[in-house]
Amino acid sequence: MVPADAFLDIPLSYNAYITSRTCANATKCGYESETDMPPKKMTAEHKKALADGRAEGRSVKAYLDALDQQRPRRGRRRTSDSIKKRLAVIDKELAMASSLQRLQLVQERRDLDTELAGMSVKTDLTKLEGDFVKVAKAYSQRKGIEYASWRELGVSADVLKRAGVSRSAS
Repeated sequence: MVPADAFLDIPLSYNAYITSRTCANATKCGYESETDMPPKKMTAEHKKALADGRAEGRSVKAYLDALDQQRPRRGRRRTSDSIKKRLAVIDKELAMASSLQRLQLVQERRDLDTELAGMSVKTDLTKLEGDFVKVAKAYSQRKGIEYASWRELGVSADVLKRAGVSRSAS
């Protein structure tokens, strides 16, 4: 027979130690094992903070994505007329193309159709900018984002000023 105090030399995790001291049989206490802990409940305040953080993140992402879409790209800018001309050329080339060339031309036509459709949709930055201005300061403080980082991504100094994000604030 082994004495009861013979196992005191074996190190236990803190949770296992507490469980073994408070409940002789973990399954009787409602846990599957000695190291399981009861689930912690989130407070309403914590849930609200998480929801606010997600909403701020969505506003910032939407504004930055819209800025990125409107940023000028390298090279000659395509116009709707140049795209339409290329589509007409593709239609003529399809008749004489080999199977692999046809595949490439069909994909190019699909890409050009998508680009042409996207040209007609203009993003209204005023609403997105307004939402960004409301949350940018709190988002910057919570995430530790500096003024220079916003500027590098193309956010104007005027927008940052209206949002309350200053050069000296980190």
